Amino acid sequence: MLKHGLDPADRRRPERVGRAELAQRREAMAHFLRVAGPQLDQLYSLVALPGCNVLLTDADGVVLDQRVGDGDAAQFRDWGLWQGADWSEAAQGTNGIGTCLAEGRQVTIHRDEHFHTRNTGLSCMDAPIWGPDGRLLAALDVSSARADQTGRYNRLISAQVGQTARAIEAMFFRASFPEARIVVAMDDHPEATMLLAVDRDDIAIGATRAARRALGLEREGAIRPRPAADLLGRDDDLAGFERAERAAVSRALARAGGNVSAAARALGVGRATLYRRMGRLGLNAK
Repeated sequence: MLKHGLDPADRRRPERVGRAELAQRREAMAHFLRVAGPQLDQLYSLVALPGCNVLLTDADGVVLDQRVGDGDAAQFRDWGLWQGADWSEAAQGTNGIGTCLAEGRQVTIHRDEHFHTRNTGLSCMDAPIWGPDGRLLAALDVSSARADQTGRYNRLISAQVGQTARAIEAMFFRASFPEARIVVAMDDHPEATMLLAVDRDDIAIGATRAARRALGLEREGAIRPRPAADLLGRDDDLAGFERAERAAVSRALARAGGNVSAAARALGVGRATLYRRMGRLGLNAK
């Protein structure tokens, strides 16, 4: 890691942010941490052998939450696998958390694959978690210092880490659109979280990162509202809203980009008529 000016023989612990900064980072992600907490408990219950530590970081690689046994706490604290520690690649070189975040993909860094020699006794299995806005939000990590850690065992843990990361991502997406209907954009990609948030008028107002990529939506940030039926390639009758006048008008407006005249032409009505219907339906021109 010459570009970061790191020395593989450096045996200093990872830097930790101050107590106040850690509290600020946790507060900024408080909603996410509440959603993720039960999933961390469940993951730890599945991998809770001596010598294992479950960690959740923010997008910068700073550890915000963890699950570790009392008998292992001192050792992992000494390694720096503890709340507040910075495990970004810029700070630690190749490691499970930092490399997962840098590459935006699930990774396993086994023992001497770590950059720092003081970390070569660890096996780290990590998966990224993407936010509702399509941006990288966190990394989920299981770090093991067990001497009997094998490649087969790493693969089993890695599969569970990936599954838990997808569960957290889906749960947080749902929690971020509490009034919306959540539909599966595609069900033939079980390794990805492909969800759409759809409002009562069948307009898609949110999408997970995987759904954005699959459906050609905006990569990050808010998505432009579009009829869910258009995105999913389904007939309107399957969406169940085709006879609802409000939904029909909303879809026409969304397809026209909010242009009332164009929407009226698409619906085969006059502009004044459409305005009257919009008023009666409680719809406003954008």
